[in-house]
Amino acid sequence: MSLQLEIVTPEKKVFSDEVDSIVIPGIEGEFNVLTLHTPLVTIIKPGELTYTKAGATERLAIGEGFIETSDDTVSVVVDVALGESEIDENAVEEALKRAENALADTSEDDENFAALQALIAKSLAQLEFKRRRRS
Repeated sequence: MSLQLEIVTPEKKVFSDEVDSIVIPGIEGEFNVLTLHTPLVTIIKPGELTYTKAGATERLAIGEGFIETSDDTVSVVVDVALGESEIDENAVEEALKRAENALADTSEDDENFAALQALIAKSLAQLEFKRRRRS
């Protein structure tokens, strides 16, 4: 048996196919989704999404979003989902530095504080993903 996996960002449908299993970074840690998974809707955090199909494992760097499992369908809605070749390490490092500098000058009460923290988390997840694939 397999799962129908749909990965969607605001810009496009990133992936749609049947897979054997999915590992995704949840807010309380990584979790695995297999066929006949209990229905679930939960928040996911920036990190690495892994799916396996016919013995081959594929990976994507993802941002914030949520996952919904229902029957044998898994829907992942995230603000970004990138393969290794789509990540420009230098551009991500520059964005990370700008966000860290801006965060240093921002109080927790500022409306931009949470957005800066989210940008830093996504940037760190992308860098970790890219660097892990390189080694």
